[in-house]
Amino acid sequence: MAFSRMLMGCTAPLALAGCAAGGLTNTAPVTPGQAAPISVTERQQGSEARTGILNEYNGAYTRGPTGYVTNVARRIAVQSGLSSDPGAFTVTVLDSSVDNAFATPGGYVYVTRGLLALMNDEAELAAVLGHEVGHVAARHSQKRQAAAQRNSIFGALGQVLAGAVLGDSGFGQLLGRAAGTGSQLATLGYSRSQESQADQLGVDYLNGAEYDTDALASMLTSLNSQQQLDQQISGDTRSVPAWASTHPQSGERIQAALAEARRIGGTEQPRNRDAYLSAIDGLLYGDNPDNGIIDGRDFLHPKLGIAFTIPQGAQMQNNAQAVTISGQNMQAQFGTGSYSGSLPNYIQQVLKSLGGSGATLSGGQVQRTTINGFPTAYAQTRASTQSGSVDVTIFAYEASKSRAYHFVVLTPAGQWLGTAQGMVQSFRKLSNADASKVKPRYVRIVTVKSGDTASSLAARMAFDDDQLQRFYVLNGIPQGATLHTGDKVKIVTY
Repeated sequence: MAFSRMLMGCTAPLALAGCAAGGLTNTAPVTPGQAAPISVTERQQGSEARTGILNEYNGAYTRGPTGYVTNVARRIAVQSGLSSDPGAFTVTVLDSSVDNAFATPGGYVYVTRGLLALMNDEAELAAVLGHEVGHVAARHSQKRQAAAQRNSIFGALGQVLAGAVLGDSGFGQLLGRAAGTGSQLATLGYSRSQESQADQLGVDYLNGAEYDTDALASMLTSLNSQQQLDQQISGDTRSVPAWASTHPQSGERIQAALAEARRIGGTEQPRNRDAYLSAIDGLLYGDNPDNGIIDGRDFLHPKLGIAFTIPQGAQMQNNAQAVTISGQNMQAQFGTGSYSGSLPNYIQQVLKSLGGSGATLSGGQVQRTTINGFPTAYAQTRASTQSGSVDVTIFAYEASKSRAYHFVVLTPAGQWLGTAQGMVQSFRKLSNADASKVKPRYVRIVTVKSGDTASSLAARMAFDDDQLQRFYVLNGIPQGATLHTGDKVKIVTY
């Protein structure tokens, strides 16, 4: 959360939705290399969306592999036919730890440094970005934007935030409005047939750019492994990470991508692993401490000197406008806003930010207390959404005469705070000693030496738990695989 912080899609994360049975596509075909050229209107759309996207993802990451990523993205993008000029594509590495990539109309292509850390070769990078460009080439975003405008009062981000925990209850729609994000174009979901078509186009683009066409399937496999690890670490098998929040994974989809690669050939073409690993050596991994970090169930912000703890089994994501928390029958956001010295007025301001033409909110009576030394005020009201009623609880904390923080907690009507009770009570000052322990982590490329094993290398990882599993997933290798002297692998260190 940057007070000074989803997987692929033209306007959606690398959609890991299941593909249609019997093949990769059941939509109108788009021949690789023959997509309609980028229009003036599309360039304007992409340009207008850019500011919101950069705000949502902490801006551009300008160090390390940015030039390398740009070259790969342009090499794959020109395979679409949107433009034969590589310079027509604006490529940005986003300074976010979330696993995400997407593209918008107008030739704008984005990938987070979090997703770069999970990739293991240049062909996988090309596969991810080819899938995204495929959505643009097929003009999928225009269809999804129309659907979102018809079906959602608050737009697409709410659908993403609702995730798989609360379905379409309207909880996420309210939270999406509270976040105030301007990047809705980058969070629209796609249909199965659109995802299938983007997969097919992505594989075809790989072949045209002379990359191993199996790369999309291997990238999907790594994403699937990361999802399983995230669920294992959080203890919540229902939880869905950012990249899959609108695009659930499917083994069938991986098999379809493999089948498409076999159909068109190109499975013996280069993957350029060494070049890729060299490019990402030293990449910032995970949260930037300047923007706060997620450490297990704790959110720690050393710069602001605050912390809180989420419920067991819940998950959180640290974005530019807010920290979003998803748990059992509960969703919440933690953030800040302008503060004039009155907590009741601050709460009303937050409630107002949640309102809209599709939701009716009536402010409840504001009550006061003190939590861990912070003057605190709270209020609850009930919101009527398209899918029924939900309880909305606001907890606001005065940190100084000019700074306040708050939780917005959404639960099923009648459940009060539910599992969030302990979370709102956990807001606290971060001690200087604890703040000093928060350090940035980086991806490091090491060469396997004689006697090295997965276990010995994993022991060097800057994590207190699940080191071996993290090592396997990070490197895209199966558990128990034998390492060979001279192999290059990724580890994460301080």
